[in-house]
Amino acid sequence: MGFAISIIYFVTYYLTPTTVFGPLAPYRVELILAVLVVVLSLPKLTGSIVLKTPQSWALIGLTLAVFLSVLIAVHWSGGALTALLAFLPCAFAYYLACLHCNTKKRLQILVFTLQLTCYFVIVNGYIELLHGAPASTAQQPGSMGSSYLLSMPNGLGGLIYRLRGLGQINDPNDFGQLLVCTIPLVFIFWKPQKTFRNVFIVLLPASALLFGTFLTHSRGALLALMAIVVVAARRRIGTVPALIVGVSVFAAAMAMHFTGGRDISAEAGADRTALWSEGLQILKSHPLFGVGSGGFVDNCDGCGHTAHNSLVVCAAEYGSFGLFFWCMFLFPTVRDALAIASPNKVSEGEHIASEEEAFPQWNVKHEVIDKAEVNRLGRLLVMSLTGFLVTGWFLSRAMVLTLFLLGGMVEVVYEMALRRGMVAPRLSLARTMRYSVGLAVALVLLMYVLLRTVNLIH
Repeated sequence: MGFAISIIYFVTYYLTPTTVFGPLAPYRVELILAVLVVVLSLPKLTGSIVLKTPQSWALIGLTLAVFLSVLIAVHWSGGALTALLAFLPCAFAYYLACLHCNTKKRLQILVFTLQLTCYFVIVNGYIELLHGAPASTAQQPGSMGSSYLLSMPNGLGGLIYRLRGLGQINDPNDFGQLLVCTIPLVFIFWKPQKTFRNVFIVLLPASALLFGTFLTHSRGALLALMAIVVVAARRRIGTVPALIVGVSVFAAAMAMHFTGGRDISAEAGADRTALWSEGLQILKSHPLFGVGSGGFVDNCDGCGHTAHNSLVVCAAEYGSFGLFFWCMFLFPTVRDALAIASPNKVSEGEHIASEEEAFPQWNVKHEVIDKAEVNRLGRLLVMSLTGFLVTGWFLSRAMVLTLFLLGGMVEVVYEMALRRGMVAPRLSLARTMRYSVGLAVALVLLMYVLLRTVNLIH
């Protein structure tokens, strides 16, 4: 029951309560779901991986950072509570994934759910496009309209219509991020030497998601797809050939007007780098707790825009306190994903005869998970995280459900391998915290050096 409600919870987050529940939405059905799944999750906490992972403590710190950022910067307890309630549903995804999506079969159902969510948006948006985009689509990105299309100038004197979702994915770039994260995960259904099955269960569905990504005309999504291709190809053909393949994919996509005529260049991103520089100035003037959740625009010296970079927005809005805990979630997630994806870090392990005995708190049936399968799942998650992080470099989306959901999926697979003796234990909390401090400092320095280099070039 907890797993089923968790799936409904994820769908509701992405598609909005109004879309999922229709006339019942005013009765706050999503809140009822949240209460139900909390009640059903409490018995599973004892002995679960939730209490063992550094990410759980990182999320507690992030929750505190979100609340304090508004309370201290704005001196408004009501606004701090509002920001907290907006963040909790996203953070909740990590715990739900760890507690309820704890087998390969359940991970497959979760991936299939993400697919269906994306297909729902793609189909509705494409139908609108075929019937002529309505005038109501002429809105600014981020506006809460009822259309699945957003019109905007293409840089060539005309208009392009970009596919988007509603609610939390109502910006084409946000929906593009979800798509590029989901595309690699579709290959969780791949079966060797099953050509006919793979074509219809994997390749065609992945192609539909790729078509949806094209309809978003997201430049960040295109760069993420290129990065995913490089990561996927590198293991088989080497780094240099993989880079050549990635650049070829990028060139082909640009030739097909993937971005809708909008350019990808240093000149085209000049305004964005100026916002990044403004974000670092905000961090310098508000170093500890930032300017408050959602406060970047109001503190951007009249720019009227957010920074379009998850790192910069996280540092500016939540300060070094929030950036540390964000890195504390990100670092072990990426580290564990790379570990289970590496053949050198995963051993053959031990055969578990009874999953009922080995996972008393999970209560799942027997699943055969060998080294090759752990590596395969790890590589898919690495590619999905790559898609998230590359798009996140051009999006102000540090605190979104997709990141925490992927983090939960990584830890579920890592726990499968750990219980079979295939991987080394997780890093201790103390070591994770030390590395996270280093990562936070390194990321800020990286952004500073990047901006200095861009300024010198211009």
